Amino acid sequence: MTPPAAAPTPTPEAAAPDHDVRTLLREHPDFRRMWLSLMLSSFGDWLGMLAKLGTAASLTLGDSTRTSVAVSTVFVLQLAPAALLGPLAGALADRLDRRLTMVVGDVLRFALFASIPLVGNLTWLFVATLLIELVTLFWGPAKDATVPNLVPANRLEAANQVSLVATYGSAPVAGLAFILLTLLTGVLDNVLPFLAGGQSDLAMYVNALTFLVAAAVIWRLDIPPRRAAPREGGLAPTLGRDIVEGWRFVGRTPLLRGLVLGMLTAFAAGGVVLGLGRAFVTSLGAGDPGYGVVVMAVFAGVALGVWQGPRWLSGFSRRRTFGLALSLAGVSLVLVALVGDIVVAALFVVALGLFTGLAYVSAYTLLGLEVDDDVRGRTFSFVGSSTRVVVIAVVLVAPWVANALGDRTFAPSPHWSVTYAGSALTMVLAGVVTTAAGVVAFRQMDDRPGTSLRADLVRAWKQRGEPAAPAGEPAVRGGGGFFLALEGGDGSGKTTQARLLAAWLEELGHEAVVTREPGGTATGRDVRALLLEHRDGPPLSPRAEALLFAADRAQHVAEVVRPGLRRGAVVLTDRYVDSSLAYQGAGRDLPASEVETLSRWATQGLLPDLTVVLDVDPTTAAQRRAGRAAEDRVEAEPGAFHARVREQFLLLAARAPERYLVLDATTSPEVVQAKLREHLAPLLPVPTATRAAAR
Repeated sequence: MTPPAAAPTPTPEAAAPDHDVRTLLREHPDFRRMWLSLMLSSFGDWLGMLAKLGTAASLTLGDSTRTSVAVSTVFVLQLAPAALLGPLAGALADRLDRRLTMVVGDVLRFALFASIPLVGNLTWLFVATLLIELVTLFWGPAKDATVPNLVPANRLEAANQVSLVATYGSAPVAGLAFILLTLLTGVLDNVLPFLAGGQSDLAMYVNALTFLVAAAVIWRLDIPPRRAAPREGGLAPTLGRDIVEGWRFVGRTPLLRGLVLGMLTAFAAGGVVLGLGRAFVTSLGAGDPGYGVVVMAVFAGVALGVWQGPRWLSGFSRRRTFGLALSLAGVSLVLVALVGDIVVAALFVVALGLFTGLAYVSAYTLLGLEVDDDVRGRTFSFVGSSTRVVVIAVVLVAPWVANALGDRTFAPSPHWSVTYAGSALTMVLAGVVTTAAGVVAFRQMDDRPGTSLRADLVRAWKQRGEPAAPAGEPAVRGGGGFFLALEGGDGSGKTTQARLLAAWLEELGHEAVVTREPGGTATGRDVRALLLEHRDGPPLSPRAEALLFAADRAQHVAEVVRPGLRRGAVVLTDRYVDSSLAYQGAGRDLPASEVETLSRWATQGLLPDLTVVLDVDPTTAAQRRAGRAAEDRVEAEPGAFHARVREQFLLLAARAPERYLVLDATTSPEVVQAKLREHLAPLLPVPTATRAAAR
């Protein structure tokens, strides 16, 4: 027989992992230039925001109320166009030449930013801010739509990641640049008279220049022409439709209702900080440099919370994380407002940003987990639109509340008194409301009632970084088999998928061994009865349950899995090590490291070649289980238990994506099976019968 052709030598790009950023930037020069332009534009956006706020403050110097109103107006004019016209502008931008749209947009922003210090008028500041945001509405969708045309599909996730880094990572850099430029203005205004108009003027000119350079970079890009597609259903959904449909869906789900209300409260508190932050910094005796420090501090805190928070509390419930982080963000805001020193306030601002970032990433993860796929887009659109509306409303109202409160002096003793500005008192009020909202959200969403919060936090901190995906390596098999584990919550359809997959494998000429845990052996069937059947008397302790599952797994691997792999079979198991990590680890609150060590010992480190997680939300899974004759002991656990299990499966898959495949199991079994076969086909070995014939 003709021997199989040798596999083609992979190109350097193909050999590199899909998420390798250096390969992405090296192999795609047009995307690299696009990324450079995005960094410049994002840096300009952040620097421009600070410069506009500084200009608003300098043009209303001496009147704290006018300063707060001017700063709030700048924020409203930045947010309102996106909230009201974003979908429409995105639809219109799809009909324009993308490169020309970005180049013209950057040139117009250059001219508008440069005109603000030249005109030196508060009214023109407002008009220019509105025009800049309208231009950005068209520039943003053109940029987002261009990125997929500059990189192959397998590099798109990495491209999106570095784009987000460029967008948000430039914020602290812009804050530092703003501080330096405002300090430098005080030196150069004696030599350059046109800088004498305001402390933020030099920052405004530098910011304008970044857009001109970005336009030149974009002009050199080779962007493939857009392929027109027929449009249906008009230009875009309206803001009102988003909000009405979103509230209708969210209102039916208590968890989502509490989650969204908590998020809106957090954004409302953020609106208070946006509207009053400049006036608050002024009340502490700090000018533009001090405001730049505060902005840097809050973005540094948010970045730390988003990046490291989930790692620090990887074993902590996301539901608890959201409520706790929201409460601590409120406490931090109160502390920011009460201290009278800009340096100490900046430290608390870092804490405020950290807890806000942690609440943000937890909330969006929970939304992604709890919202059905067919309404996920409109729900996220609703959240985005609603938060903008809330922020705009709060930014407008906060200065008037601060003015109504006025400066208040408190004298705890005859020898000591302290005076707080109205801006600080309003921020205290916002912090108290945010803390209360966090407490309510925690109680409503708590999925571990009866478990001490302190003990839960200590346990999560000690196990930070866990549970990592199961450790180990596929053992030497000798037969060239393939080991696949089907994981997921009860009611996710694992048994159906195993049956369909086995039939397909046998058609291809493979020996398919379908088994399960617990109960894949005669011994395992006895263990299964102990584990899952309802019985009188005290329930099994979590540790006893984990030991019984490990005993079943040890016999299962020795009697079924390893012999099948040695024969060259494809072994399909319904549950494996991940189920213990999810059910006994997250569900029963056992230390993940101990459960993982126990499973590794029982299996001698044998891991599946591929683990497929069939993901289905707890509500849908419960409806499926309701149709069965009777639920076993684990299936009968409350919804919070199954929510923790599901969350852990997804966390394990995210930690080792090269060994996992996550499929949406809410769709039909046939759709799930088709996606599973498509992913599995190139991974399978040559069928045993074919290898024997070749010999």
